[in-house]
Amino acid sequence: MGQNLQTPRSGARLRPVDLARAHGLSTQAVRNYEEAGILPAAARTPHGYRTYTPLHAAALRAFLALVPAHGHRTATAIMCAVNRGESDEAFRLIDESHAQLLDDRRTLQAVERALRDLDPAAVPEPSVRPEPSARPAPVTAPAPSARPERPAPVTAPAPPPADGAGGAFIGSLAQALGIRPVTLRTWERAGLVRPRRDPLTGYRVYGEADVRDARLTRQLRRGGYLLEQIAPLIAQVREAGGLEPLEGALCAWRARLSVRGRAMLAGAAELDAYHRQLTSS
Repeated sequence: MGQNLQTPRSGARLRPVDLARAHGLSTQAVRNYEEAGILPAAARTPHGYRTYTPLHAAALRAFLALVPAHGHRTATAIMCAVNRGESDEAFRLIDESHAQLLDDRRTLQAVERALRDLDPAAVPEPSVRPEPSARPAPVTAPAPSARPERPAPVTAPAPPPADGAGGAFIGSLAQALGIRPVTLRTWERAGLVRPRRDPLTGYRVYGEADVRDARLTRQLRRGGYLLEQIAPLIAQVREAGGLEPLEGALCAWRARLSVRGRAMLAGAAELDAYHRQLTSS
């Protein structure tokens, strides 16, 4: 684009205050946007005063529409790329934002599927005393053909947690989830489960919240998510106080994604209008 950015299609001239008032900004903000490259460079009067044009107004509308869609930093980079004549770079930045939004939607869908798939009957309830096979040493992993949701019956109960509260030991929980005990230990190191230790035996004891977190982690791992991707989701569950309160957070998350998607449409429309005016001036 080798066009003259100072010459608009219309002969109208705008003062900084005109541009600022029309968009609810301060005149200093308008000047800052010009200095950052978000707006084309303004023409100057013989006395050194800035004069803007409808082209600058279009650029400002595009930027303000891009911010809620892409964030201030990316919106700035997009506008600067367009004003430098680097349209492909601007399109690449837009593509990255769309890809991130799609990834966020997929993450939300994975969490929603995981919550729907959680079956309380598939894991031992915290009030159930662990089986002897739950002791850390030795632990026999379930055979590949075993049905994880139906642990093998036992004949003798294992020692209960020392404080008298219910809980599951690592073997029974791993068997119910259809995983190996070493997997639960890996999840613990990643902060996904936080079992307490029996003060007498030193065995891990998984309470109700730990069982919940382990079940959710299992579902997300089955969906292909990495431990570092699961960790912030588990943190949200804990912060919400459980799965039921998290439903409200998921609804709010979905709404935010929809708002951002609509903002991307609006931003694209304003940017396209500015880009057409810029390339034809």
